[in-house]
This record gives sequence, structure tokens and C-alpha cells, in this order.
Amino acid sequence: MAAVSRADATWEGDLTHGGGSVKPATGAFPEVPVSWSARTEHTAGKTSPEELIAAAHAACYCMAFSNGLSKAGHDVQRLDVSAEVEFVPGTGITSSTLTVNGRVRGITEAEFRQEAEAAKDGCPVSQALKGNVELRLNANLEL
Repeated sequence: MAAVSRADATWEGDLTHGGGSVKPATGAFPEVPVSWSARTEHTAGKTSPEELIAAAHAACYCMAFSNGLSKAGHDVQRLDVSAEVEFVPGTGITSSTLTVNGRVRGITEAEFRQEAEAAKDGCPVSQALKGNVELRLNANLEL
């Protein structure tokens, strides 16, 4: 059976002067405000759909990479991942860049990069984005 995730959003007013909020149905984090200016000007204290996609991509990638490394027999100590989703007004979302810094015992740089690429291609959020936006990866093995 498929797992279904839900979030709810509310919007009042027009695009440029209005605003709204979004919240996950689970209550995992509180309701957060959203606005057009958060998308285009990075207004403090407000989020955007792109920031939420970035959060989802970073979290999904962490899980996929950790799973791939573990299945390959490597001891994952820590993975720090950031995702940067680029939004161009009038065009839309154009790219998502993942940057991972990892501490993994018993792995070579080449193996780390190979597993990092496989996770980028295989994580479900990457799968949803693939073909619509450019996916990039910067992978750094910490010794």
C-alpha cells in the first residue's frame, strides 16, 4: 500500500500583495507563512514552495544515500546535505543542487562519489524532479 503525505495551504489576496500559510498534516512542524516575496526576495521568516522542495530533496537524498552506502557495506557516520532549488520568475524551477559532506568508514573517494551519484538518481524526490529541472551534485568525503 502506498504511503500518502498531505500538507494544507491557505492563500488570501492577489499574488504579489497576498499571502498564506502551509502546514503538514502530521504536525511535524508548525504552520509557516508563504508569500510571493519569499519566492523572489527571500523574505525572512517566510518560506516558499522552492524552499519546501529543497527541504524534501535534502531529506530524501540523505535517506537514499545512507541506504545505498549501508547496502554496499559501508559504515555511515554522518551525512550533511544541503539542497538549493533555483526559481526563475516567469520560467519556474530550473535546478536543484545537492551538496553532501559525508563521513563514512571504509570507503574510497571513488566509491563515495559513485554511491552519491546513484542516490541522486534514485531518491524519490529526484525521480519526481528528473526531466523537469537540472539535477546537480557536489559530493565531498571527509576524512
